[in-house]
This record gives sequence, C-alpha cells and structure tokens, in this order.
Amino acid sequence: MKSILLDIWCSFRSLPLWVQFWVGLILVPVNTATIVLITEPSSFLIPILAIGGMLPNAVLMFVERGFSKAMALSHVVLWIPLLVLLAIDIKANSIFADYLMVLFAVDFISICFDLKDSRDWLKGDRKVAS
Repeated sequence: MKSILLDIWCSFRSLPLWVQFWVGLILVPVNTATIVLITEPSSFLIPILAIGGMLPNAVLMFVERGFSKAMALSHVVLWIPLLVLLAIDIKANSIFADYLMVLFAVDFISICFDLKDSRDWLKGDRKVAS
C-alpha cells in the first residue's frame, strides 16, 4: 500500500506546479465543501454531482498508480450537469449564493481543461504523470 501511495504522490508532484496548486488548494477543497449541502432539500444534488465528479478519480489513481487524463472524464460527465444546475439555481444574494458562484467558476475553469484532456485520453493519450 505504501508503494501505491508513494507512486500517487510522486505522480502528483510531477505535475506542473500551477496544476498542483489548482488541484490541491482550489479544485478539491471547493468541491469537497459542498458536503455541507447534502442535507439541504433543494441542494442535495449539488454535492452529489460535485463530489461524484471527484470520487471515481480516487479509484483511478490507485488503479493507475498516479494521475492521468482519464481523471477528466468523470468531471465532464458530472460537472457539466452541475454547471447547468448552478446556472439555474444561483438566485439570492447571500453567502450561499456567493459560494455557488465560486463553485461554478472553479468547475467551469476545470471543465475547459477537462474537455481537452478527455479528448486526448479518448484519442489514446493514456500515460500516467510520472
């Protein structure tokens, strides 16, 4: 197990510094924070889509022993509907609405990268960052 975790860590650290910053300090925390919405009747779908877009990547990292462009696929599948939902759902002027706008912006930026990475993976770019 330690070897797998070390391989994943080394793969992560081999990514460009800005990608490490983006994933570790922005993308994962902003999407993970949606967990507090799970009990909200009108917002339960937001954390399901937000966190659901990341969960398959935990399995994928263990299977591939690192980061690959395949990780973009679950983002595309679940975060595009999330962006549509957020575009419809952001209404009130509140801290909650401000957070949803941040979530929308972060996932929109991510999708811009993910569409290219998904296309590259589907065309055969299956290498794992090392």
